[in-house]
Amino acid sequence: MAVPKRKTTPSKRNMRRAHDSLKGNTYIEDADSGELRRPHHIDLKTGMYRGRQVLEPKDDI
Repeated sequence: MAVPKRKTTPSKRNMRRAHDSLKGNTYIEDADSGELRRPHHIDLKTGMYRGRQVLEPKDDI
């Protein structure tokens, strides 16, 4: 069984974990409605996706 010869220093350990952090969500402004939405997701206010009507638009209450 392989056993490390030396203890991993905190510096090396933290360098390895540098890419594990979570990124914030990306939002874009919709060209038609001007609302913020996630890329490659349906605009829930209008029900449009890539220029096509996919869902019925939500009614404002």
